[in-house]
Amino acid sequence: MSNNEAENKKYDLEDRLIDFAVDISEIIEKFPETRIGNYLAGQLVRSGCSPALNYGEAQSAESRNDFIHKMKIILKELRESMVSLKIAERRNLTSASELIKSKDECNQLISIFVKSIETAKKNNIKA
Repeated sequence: MSNNEAENKKYDLEDRLIDFAVDISEIIEKFPETRIGNYLAGQLVRSGCSPALNYGEAQSAESRNDFIHKMKIILKELRESMVSLKIAERRNLTSASELIKSKDECNQLISIFVKSIETAKKNNIKA
């Protein structure tokens, strides 16, 4: 893989995380002004936007262990987002089609970060 291809992959993931944060922000704006709607909106805005921000930090990690730690934080936030999206879906807080799309993207991002963390751990052992 050339440096340019590696750079494009990096930005593709960053863009996906940003797009996910934007999708989450659009979803929560449609939640009803109820206790559960407000609560889940608050949780989702934090956990749904956090991965994009933390990914930027991971790119500037001070060590491989720091990188792995930041990637694990991203994974935790994505998993939290997934649970919140499932609750929103079961409570019918917004249209099911929007939630299904975001749940699918969240699941794909979780898979990417699980694999990335596994790879980083293997590389850390080899180093």
